[in-house]
Amino acid sequence: MLCTRCLHAEAAPDGVLCAGCATAAGFATPPAGVTPKIRLRSPVGLGRATAVLLALAAAVDVFALGADFLMYDVTGDLAVGDTGAAVPDRADLADTLTAAAGSAQVLVLPACAVVFVIWLWRVRLNAEVFAPDGHRKARAWLIAGWVVPIASLWYPRRVVVDIWDASSTGEKPGGHALINVWWTLWLLTNTIGRFLYTAFDEADTSQEIHDSMTQVMFADGVDVVAALFAAGVVLRLTRMQDEKAHQGVAAPAAV
Repeated sequence: MLCTRCLHAEAAPDGVLCAGCATAAGFATPPAGVTPKIRLRSPVGLGRATAVLLALAAAVDVFALGADFLMYDVTGDLAVGDTGAAVPDRADLADTLTAAAGSAQVLVLPACAVVFVIWLWRVRLNAEVFAPDGHRKARAWLIAGWVVPIASLWYPRRVVVDIWDASSTGEKPGGHALINVWWTLWLLTNTIGRFLYTAFDEADTSQEIHDSMTQVMFADGVDVVAALFAAGVVLRLTRMQDEKAHQGVAAPAAV
C-alpha cells in the first residue's frame, strides 16, 4: 500500500508509512526526492483564526441582541403612546445601534464563511492522507455543498463527519454529538432565522416593530449559540488532526 503521508512511496510491510516518512514527526516536509499528491499540513493556525472569527461573530450577535432589546423597549413605549422627552432620544439610539449591528454582521459573517471554508479545505486534505478511502463526497462538495439547493441541507455535515472520522485518534471514530448540535443550529439560523428577520424588515408601525423584535432576538440568540458551537467543532477537529499527525497512525474506517 502507499504511504498514508506522502502517497508516493510504498509503506513498510507492517506499517502505514514509508521509511522516509516514518522518521519524520507530525506535519514534517516529505522526504527529499518525494513529490506527494497531497501531504499533511498543520491546521492549527487556520483553526485558531477561524475560531477567533467565529467568536467575533458571536460577540457581534450579542451586541445585536442588546440593540434588539433597546428597540423592543422603546417601540413598546411608542406603541402605548408614551411621548416623554427621553423617548425620541432612545428611539434614535435604538435606530443607530440596530443599523450598526446589522452592518457589523454583514461584514463579519462573510469573513467567517471564507476562512471557515479555507480551514475546511485544509482539514479535508489532511483527512484524505489519514484515510484516502474514507470520504463519501467529492472534494468539490466542500464549496458546492453550501450553495447547491437541497444538498446544502446535509452535504456539508456529511463532509465534516467523514473528516472527523478520518481524524479520530482512537480505535473507533468518536461520537458526532458536537457536529450534530452545530449543524442543527446552523440549519435553524439559515432557515427559520431568515424568516424571522423578514417580519422586522416588513414592519411599519411601532407596534409591528415591537412585536417583530421578539422574533429577531430569538434569531440573534440562535446565531450566538451556533457560532460558539461552530468554533467548538473547529477547535476540536483541529486538535484531533494535530494529535493524529504526531502519532503517525492510520485512521479507523469511517462509519
